Amino acid sequence: MFLRAQRESVLAILDGLGAEVLTTPVLPSGWTPLGMVEHLGHAERHWFQEVVTGTADPLPWPDEPGPPATPRRPEAVFAFYREQCRRSDEIFAATPLSAPPRGRHPGPLADEIADLHGVVLHVLEETARHAGHLDVVRELIDGRTGLGPR
Repeated sequence: MFLRAQRESVLAILDGLGAEVLTTPVLPSGWTPLGMVEHLGHAERHWFQEVVTGTADPLPWPDEPGPPATPRRPEAVFAFYREQCRRSDEIFAATPLSAPPRGRHPGPLADEIADLHGVVLHVLEETARHAGHLDVVRELIDGRTGLGPR
């Protein structure tokens, strides 16, 4: 699945980086690589749980607004991201692509997302976009490129 490959890219791009690098902004926007992973975990939870099923597991911490940054340790954030992806995969496996959402996204995409198929495409787009951001950041950190699984 293409979404799974993008998720693996996010993790591969950041593999081997220490806590200090993961929590230091590289770009002027102020987001950190670890904050981006947490953001992607929240996106998985929101779209697959809140939007597709209409309910969601409780968050282990509040979803703070602003540029993605986090005060949490890398192990906790990576575990959160992996767990949200696992839950998303469970929902995806148990739900027909044509199933309409039981919940609603509060933003302008709400009217464009008519079924699980649309949710999957949106999360794929969001994950790929941020994997690209992380690619650039990793290159700026240590010059490494092409770290995704493909």
